[in-house]
Amino acid sequence: MANSKKNIGRMDRFMRLTKMTQFLKPSPHHFTSLSLSFHLSSTTAFDYSDEFPFQRNHALHSSMILMNRRKLMPIFPSSLMKLWNKWEIRVLVLLSLFLQILLIFLGSRRKYTSRKWVGVIIWVAYLSADWIATVSIGILMNQEEDCEEKSPTTNFVIMAFWAPFLLVHLGGPDTITAYSLEDNELWLRHFLGLLTQFGGAFYVFLKSWNGEALNFLAIPVFFIGLIKYGERTWVLRSASSSHFRDAMLPRPDPGPNYAKIMDGYSLKKAEGYNVSLCRGIETSQLVNHSPPTAINSIVPDAAILQAAYYFFNNFKRLFADLILSFQDRQDSQSFFQSTSWEQVFMVIETELGFMYDVLYTKSAVVYSRFGSLLRCISLSFTISVLIAFSCIDRNRYSTTDVIITYWLLAGGIVIEIYAIAVLLSSDWTELWLSKRKSPVLNLLYRTLFSRRICFQVPYLLPEKSRWSDSMAQHNLINICLKDKPARCSGIQELLGIYEAWQAYQCKISKVSPDLKRSIFEMLREKSKGASDIEACKRICSQRGDNMLERMNCIQKLGWSVKVEFDRSVLLWHIATDLCYYTDLNKNPNSVESSNCKSSKVLSDYMMYLLVMCPFMLPNGIGKIRYQDSCAEAVEFFQERNYITSPSEACSTLLQVSTEILPLEVKGDRSKSVIFDACRLAKCLQSLETEEQWQCEQKWEMMSNVWVEMLSHGAGQCQWNHHAKQLAQGGELLTHVWLLMAHFGITEHFQISQGHARVRLVVK
Repeated sequence: MANSKKNIGRMDRFMRLTKMTQFLKPSPHHFTSLSLSFHLSSTTAFDYSDEFPFQRNHALHSSMILMNRRKLMPIFPSSLMKLWNKWEIRVLVLLSLFLQILLIFLGSRRKYTSRKWVGVIIWVAYLSADWIATVSIGILMNQEEDCEEKSPTTNFVIMAFWAPFLLVHLGGPDTITAYSLEDNELWLRHFLGLLTQFGGAFYVFLKSWNGEALNFLAIPVFFIGLIKYGERTWVLRSASSSHFRDAMLPRPDPGPNYAKIMDGYSLKKAEGYNVSLCRGIETSQLVNHSPPTAINSIVPDAAILQAAYYFFNNFKRLFADLILSFQDRQDSQSFFQSTSWEQVFMVIETELGFMYDVLYTKSAVVYSRFGSLLRCISLSFTISVLIAFSCIDRNRYSTTDVIITYWLLAGGIVIEIYAIAVLLSSDWTELWLSKRKSPVLNLLYRTLFSRRICFQVPYLLPEKSRWSDSMAQHNLINICLKDKPARCSGIQELLGIYEAWQAYQCKISKVSPDLKRSIFEMLREKSKGASDIEACKRICSQRGDNMLERMNCIQKLGWSVKVEFDRSVLLWHIATDLCYYTDLNKNPNSVESSNCKSSKVLSDYMMYLLVMCPFMLPNGIGKIRYQDSCAEAVEFFQERNYITSPSEACSTLLQVSTEILPLEVKGDRSKSVIFDACRLAKCLQSLETEEQWQCEQKWEMMSNVWVEMLSHGAGQCQWNHHAKQLAQGGELLTHVWLLMAHFGITEHFQISQGHARVRLVVK
């Protein structure tokens, strides 16, 4: 009797819970979440004893109530979600168009600007453009499912018309295909993207097909998208390291027929003749090739362009880590040793400009007959589609969607016209014009340059500069003086932006003509001794010691250049600052000389490379030495709070006695070189007091030492690091590296002689 009463009570509680759950009424599309809840709760409930079936049901219904309560608390209001669902694809399509316009306007500007904010904008736009276009195609593939109750002819058809435009956007602008060299290596991923995204866009096209005029207008846009995306994939493949290298490999060369010559030699010798070999001269050694002369003199830089393109075709093998022949070395030395330094640096910067175009843009396709034909097809198709769209009945479609479609068509035409304008004003077009002479081409050239004057104020077209012509500056003493107050370096390092912030704060200095002339004259003088591979290795290894020997300072200062390269750079950087501010305090006019200015900017530039671009210098522990030196300098300045300027800092450092070597006092655990640099600065200053040198003579020697260090670092840097810097405004180190190669000061000339031409002499 008692058990029956308990069961009746439990049944009554169960009926009340059942009535409560009737008010929930879950919708069908919540079935999955509810079934998952049922599965979890029931699994937990059945772990109990079978004596409590009603507690098991109670757990089930409690879980269902909890799940529905969670569903009734969305993160965003339903009105906001409806608004976003309505405008989602429209906003993304317009944003994709905006990013394409931004990329084509800014893409080529990183070739000649070193401003960090330009690089950041291009980086964000480059990464976002592909992602937004891909997401938009995915949304379009599901768009009809979201509007099942609406007629596809009024909503989905015009949205499906946007899918081929997204393919065009995925093809990217002509001014940038790769943001970095690593993007070229991912060409196979882009090829897979071409297949999948084209398939997705075509799927949207098929879903929207109902025979309307707008469906037919999508076909030529699909053709344009396939052209653009295919171009980008092919260019990325061509610029990848393996394909770029394979494209420049020469044909297999078996050499003279050794077996045939020796058969004849053995046969004549067996017949009793006295046979000897008479060695001839390789005929190609006697030929002195030179760059072709310009035919059309109306182009101001025609001779420069011709020479640059001639040497570019030969020396681009350096960017694939291939060797150069003795004929290349002879032709290059002959030209560069007889040319002025102004023209030499113009040839160098034009060559590197061509190299940038090949690695980071669509120049391999655009600057060809086939590429020009594709540009004309793309522009004519886009204009035709715009005209046709204006003629069809648009009243059936939403006014907003029609406006967006007009924006896509007009934006596509603007991008095509701008790309053609950039093409016509490029060095490639001027090179083509310099090879031909006709009144029509002369008129075309004058029109192009009058166009450049018209667009100079709005800065719509890229500048004529081929590189930034600047050097970043990093000064250790200035950094340490700024670091005296507490800074948020811990947070910056945690976020990984401390070095980026330091690079952003680096000052920029223009490369002066005096510095270019000094570099050219020293390398030209050294090239006269580069007669063979061993001589080239010896010249490339010089990093200041050769200049000290010539100035009879090797015994006094040689210790500073016979240590590790990064240690030597730090020593001379700090010593240059100490000497600079010492001379500034004595006589301000003494630091106005060109040698002093060159020494100062090269010192800060090499320090920038050591800290911000260590991969461009020989391997070492330069970063550790720099950090330890900064720590010692900051501690030194903090103990002397009266130091507020670099001049005071340098004079105070020089007051410290360095009679005993710092290594003997401190040991070698700390890699700081602060007071070793003070020793070096005192030795340099003693040249004036003990050796009776003039101040200008001292700075001339220091300037030449820095040029030797610069050339040593340039020769040790790998080709891929030089190529990487081309996309960041270029580096002076890269220009020096290529100039050294043209002078024959490189280990890439591995062929010392050509084929031996021999003949049998029978007596």
